[in-house]
Amino acid sequence: MAKIALVTGGLGGLGTAMCKSLAQAGHKVITTYYTDGSDKFAEEAVAWEAKMKAEGFEFKAYPCDVASYESCEAAASLIKADFGSVDILVNNAGITRDSMFKKMGKDKWDAVISTNLSSAFYLTKQFLDDMVEKGWGRVINIASINGQKGQAGQTNYSAAKAGLHGFTMALAQEVCKKGVTVNTIAPGYAATDMVMAIAEEIRNKIIAGIPMGRLAQPEEIAGAVVYLASDVAGFMTGAQLAINGGQHMM
Repeated sequence: MAKIALVTGGLGGLGTAMCKSLAQAGHKVITTYYTDGSDKFAEEAVAWEAKMKAEGFEFKAYPCDVASYESCEAAASLIKADFGSVDILVNNAGITRDSMFKKMGKDKWDAVISTNLSSAFYLTKQFLDDMVEKGWGRVINIASINGQKGQAGQTNYSAAKAGLHGFTMALAQEVCKKGVTVNTIAPGYAATDMVMAIAEEIRNKIIAGIPMGRLAQPEEIAGAVVYLASDVAGFMTGAQLAINGGQHMM
């Protein structure tokens, strides 16, 4: 039976791969896109939906500022009106606001913590009770290799992504007997448009630090999402899957 899967930030490179892979696994997939109330982002979402439809995928994107609890409540209300409860929640939306700590202002700290960490609480809060009531659910949090090993210039990002797995481990213990699993995926560098836009010289230095000698394909990260969302992953909870080509081993 098809499940309803919500992927936040689905318009990005990894998010789009996750949406496609979950759909190919037989799920009904919906997503969110950032909104500030202007038409710009809505137009981008419409264009993305049309592009996906041309590729054979029927996705619906909802406006949501994941850094705002009220916006998450509003998006959840629309989603529930259209689809009922969500079975699979992938907390994927995230941003970077890089700066060395000495020069990092409170604005960059707050933006990243709100978008990359607090959002997991904001969105999960909307759908977890329904999962528990049904006795089945999947919460999948997308962290980062830099939340495991740290990265200079990213104290905000590294703190948020490390905190995301703390959220995973604690929540997993609360709902594991209710048929709901909570897990983290910590990707390394993937060949998304954002990474490929990095200057070639810098990108080559990044690749040189990866033992496998290449970037991940977005589908390789998405494949782990499909697994964690499946029935056969029912005995895995509170775990963090590192997918980084051997760049950081624990």
